[in-house]
Parts: sequence; structure tokens; C-alpha cells
Amino acid sequence: MTARQKQPVLGILGGGQLARMLALAAAPLGVNTLVVDSAADACAGQVAPLRLADWSDFAALEKFAAEVDVVTFDFENVPADTAHWLAERVAVFPNPRALAVAQDRLAEKTLFRECGLQTPAFEAVDTREGLDRALAKIDAPSILKTRRLGYDGKGQFRIKQLSDADAAWETLGANAHGLILEAFVPFKRELSVLAVRSRDGDFRVWPLTQNWHTDGVLSMSLAPAPEVGALQSRAEALARTLAEHLDYVGVFALELFVKDGELLGNEMAPRVHNSGHWTIEGAITSQFENHVRAVLGLPLGDTSASGFSAMFNWIGVLPDAAPVLRAIDGHWHDYGKQSRPGRKVGHATVCAQDAKTLAARVGEIARVLKREEQAAPALRALR
Repeated sequence: MTARQKQPVLGILGGGQLARMLALAAAPLGVNTLVVDSAADACAGQVAPLRLADWSDFAALEKFAAEVDVVTFDFENVPADTAHWLAERVAVFPNPRALAVAQDRLAEKTLFRECGLQTPAFEAVDTREGLDRALAKIDAPSILKTRRLGYDGKGQFRIKQLSDADAAWETLGANAHGLILEAFVPFKRELSVLAVRSRDGDFRVWPLTQNWHTDGVLSMSLAPAPEVGALQSRAEALARTLAEHLDYVGVFALELFVKDGELLGNEMAPRVHNSGHWTIEGAITSQFENHVRAVLGLPLGDTSASGFSAMFNWIGVLPDAAPVLRAIDGHWHDYGKQSRPGRKVGHATVCAQDAKTLAARVGEIARVLKREEQAAPALRALR
């Protein structure tokens, strides 16, 4: 009998629901996890050991680095300097450069264009006069955004007409990291491509996902996205180019607009992503399992969809779980968070072998939960 090898330990910076689901995916692979977060009630701490530390607490991070084999991220706003510091002591994936690019919307959009992915028109904005100059080029409607630390619709101001410029500057102009003005895109639909790249360069992509947002926060996802045609191969090629350019390791999401049959780059998330939660039950290998595999140097799993899936994102408060749990192929995820307006507190995924059956299941759940408005766009797409 051979001795059992020591189980590897995956360190995760950030203790939210993504870290929680990474820990749950790591356990069947024989991988332990250790989470670092500054909040004692971080929900990943309910399923994995939690170390309390701020991103600038280098004494605590030094101990953390000594206890893990690989470090990854739960969210992209971990300071790049902290990631660089850790990378001198332990393997960090994705690498700090990829993290830094995704943290700055200006750098991100510039990279997209360098890699052949077109974007809405954009201009850097650093002063009130600079906003006027940018508006003279882009016009209204447009969106003023913080270059850093914005997500889920935060750090944004929609400029519907030029006279909104003063209000936009008053709201966001004091941001120390600078701003970016982006043209508003009258897109036909929003898609995301989730991809994974291993340490040895193996690259795989899940089917395109169609997404709907409410107030800047994901509300519903449908996968595979219907009637994408050549957009699937185009999205795959663009994601591969970006991953290779950044020498990326792990899962990432590329959020895309479809306008006039072409793809426009919106944002890149250098981590597992909300729009990929359907992969837990709806794909051969979930985004969480493949991320663990990738960063630890394990072979990647099959990213094929096993059927059709729709995901409800629960924001603020969880509805009654019973209608989902009673449904055939319905799956419930409670993140263990306290209810709070605008907070992601859970999701539900409904699966089926064909679009018609999925529509019937989703429609019934939405009716019982009185979530018809939330489900309506996905149901129209399915039919």
C-alpha cells in the first residue's frame, strides 16, 4: 500500500459566494481550501477555513502564503500590489498582470482593441473640462464610469443628454482613479463567453450564455444562448487571443454586446463569473471545478452543455425555495448571506433536455414565485 499524498491547499483571496462555490468544487478533487477576507461573516467561511486579514496586512498574508500551494481570487478588486507581493512567495493564478488590466476599464478596453475585439467608443476623463471634450467626441447618450472599483452597475452615471454633464461630474468626478466615458450601445442582446486556460495552455470554452440585467445586476441567464451561429466561434477566438496575450490561467468571463450582428467587448472578469453559475448542473464540468483544475495544474474537464439551462439570480432577499426544489431538474443555491438591498444572496438553476421543456419549467416556477417579469425575457428567447 502506498502512502497517501498530502492534499494540496488552494488559497482564495476574498470570501464571497464565488469562493464558497470554489471550495465546494475543490473538495471532491481532494483539494483543501483556505480563504482570506476582512469580514468575519464572509459566507465562504461557512464551508472552508477563513483567515481574517486586510489586503495590506502583509504579516497575515505571509502566514497565509506559507499554508497554501496556489492562490486565486474570489473577486477582481484585490489590489494588484498585493497580488504581486504574493506572487513572489507562492504561485498566483491568474497572474497579477491579468488582474491589473481587468481592474482598469481604460486598460481593459485598450487591450480588447489590440486583440481585435471592437468596443464602444471611449475616452479617458480626468477633469471636468476633459468630460466636455470627451462628450464632444462621443456625444449623448453615453455612460460615465469610474476606471476602477466599479461592478454590478456601481460607479456609473448615464448621461442621457449633454446637460447631464454637471450632475455626472458631481457624482463621480472626485474619484481618485480617474474616469472613462463610453458611448451608449443600443445592443440587440448581451452575451458572455466563459473560458478556461490551463497552466500548459489547454484552452476550452463553454457555450455562449445570454444574460439580462436589472439596474446593472444580472437577473437571468440562459445557456446555450439561442441562435448564435458564427458568434460562438468568433467569441471563442477572441477569448483565446486575450487569454494567450495575458498568459492567463484559470476561468474568466468576457461580457459582450451584440449589435448589427457583431460582437463588442464590454468587460472582462478575471475569475469565475455570475453568468456561469448554470455550469454547476448544466455542463459536464462546471466553471468552478475547471478553475480549480486549471490553477492546480490538473487536466481540464469537458465544457459541453448537458442540455439547456436557465438561471434565476436572487437579489436582496431569497424567495421560497420549495417551487424550485419541487421542479424536475431544479437546483437551489443559498449563499448563506444576510438579506440586503442589491446583494446577491443566491441563485436557482433549472435544466431540461430541450428548450420547450425548459420554458415550461421556468414559466411555472416564475408564476408560483410571482417572478414573471424577471423570467419574461428568457422565456421569449426560448420560444
